[in-house]
Amino acid sequence: MTRRSAPPPHPVVRTVHGAVRGERRATGVRFLGVPYALPPVGALRFAAPVPPEPWRGTRDATAYGPTAQRRAFSEVTTIPEPTVPGPDILNLNVFTPDPSPGAGLPVLVWIHGGGFVAGSAASPWYDGAAFNRDGVVVVTVGYRLGVEGFLSLPDAPDNRGVRDWVAALEWVRDNIGAFGGDPAKVTVAGQSAGGGAVLTLMATPSARGLFRAGICASGAVMRPQGRDVAHAVRRLFAARTGVPATAAALRDLTDTGLLAHQDRLNAPGPDRTALPMMALAPFADGELVPEPVPDVLVRGDAGADVPLLLGCTAHEFHGIPQPDATPEGLRVMLAAHGLDEARIRRFLDTYGGHDGGPGELLNQAVTDITFRFPAVAVAEARARRGQPTWLYEFRWPSAAPVFAGLAHHCADLPFAFDLLDAEGVTPVLGAHPPQHLADAVHGAWVAFVRDLDPGPDWPRHTNRDRSTRIWDATPRTESDPLRPLRAIWSPLLPGPAASDRH
Repeated sequence: MTRRSAPPPHPVVRTVHGAVRGERRATGVRFLGVPYALPPVGALRFAAPVPPEPWRGTRDATAYGPTAQRRAFSEVTTIPEPTVPGPDILNLNVFTPDPSPGAGLPVLVWIHGGGFVAGSAASPWYDGAAFNRDGVVVVTVGYRLGVEGFLSLPDAPDNRGVRDWVAALEWVRDNIGAFGGDPAKVTVAGQSAGGGAVLTLMATPSARGLFRAGICASGAVMRPQGRDVAHAVRRLFAARTGVPATAAALRDLTDTGLLAHQDRLNAPGPDRTALPMMALAPFADGELVPEPVPDVLVRGDAGADVPLLLGCTAHEFHGIPQPDATPEGLRVMLAAHGLDEARIRRFLDTYGGHDGGPGELLNQAVTDITFRFPAVAVAEARARRGQPTWLYEFRWPSAAPVFAGLAHHCADLPFAFDLLDAEGVTPVLGAHPPQHLADAVHGAWVAFVRDLDPGPDWPRHTNRDRSTRIWDATPRTESDPLRPLRAIWSPLLPGPAASDRH
């Protein structure tokens, strides 16, 4: 009897730029810190991404590469977000069940969140182990953040972070087959800013054909996002920092110096109130991103043939202290976002039974405006045109003391990645998050990536029954469970008269 030799602990795969050596694990092989573009330093700091130079020999890919994040979003973050120093930040990580050319496995490309100014592809919450176990290749992508990625500069290409996403997807197209993936079966996915990245890519012509489906979890797309807004941000940057908002003036600044200028731009003040909450974010530059993403999505022009799974958590931004909130300030905020007095009363009647007072209601309004209502608006618009769309709301309440009773921002990710035992999960979800819910959420994502359909228990969202998947202790599909939300915000939905939307 012939004994089979054990598989090598460090398999080697050849990319179009050179060979990389990975690390075998129980669920497959991971290749970390693989460059998809040259380091954006010196003359390339604010340039479009440039493909890597070919290398000789075999490059070690057993440790995470440098991150664009030089400082975490805050002192304590929900998701563990490691910062790895170094200039070669335009890298990605590949987790594959089978690094064999021709395996033809479906691929999930993950774009991390972090408000477009922070976040890390090296987070343990984005490990691809469970997806590998279930036959899916995972690619996690690093990209330029903040000023380097998104500040409009007259002497540099706009939307450099978006260009990084496109370059990473082009790398996947050209290389993923060598890692066992099928370049024709790519789903691009992300959460928060990463979910906004998915929607932006759907409205970016140069990204068409690089992915066949999208998953947008709590996607954040800023409004308004025209060139006039980007130019206003540029002027504010120069006024607040005293430094010209040009690549020539910023190229040689240290990371610390550039972050200090970024902090000055983002500080509150009367000259900041007219700008979006996230001033450094993708915008419609008229070229790479031809039109504002929300406009294109609700018109149905973007990604008409791209299946889209999207949704959010029920309490995205709840739990944030709002000590200065007042009933009068809440009314002003709601009116500024388009609600007349009748709709304001409906908002207060719908949510006013809680005990948190105006602060909790303010957080509810921010959750609705930033996440829940935009997801419904996109689903409604796509459903009207028969475009394949699946909508969900994650409602399972955390048992962790700091988030007790809330289905908060990021809480769904350990379930989607089936990583309930990952670092940092217990302080966020509590000691015993339900494995059966992770099985259900993760299983639906796997089915969608593999089959372009999350399964028979989750029908498409249509304007007839508005089927919506509810992720809770008992996962279920309900007909039109977000009707109260739509009833409040429906004047802002494009298309048919409000009477047709209820």
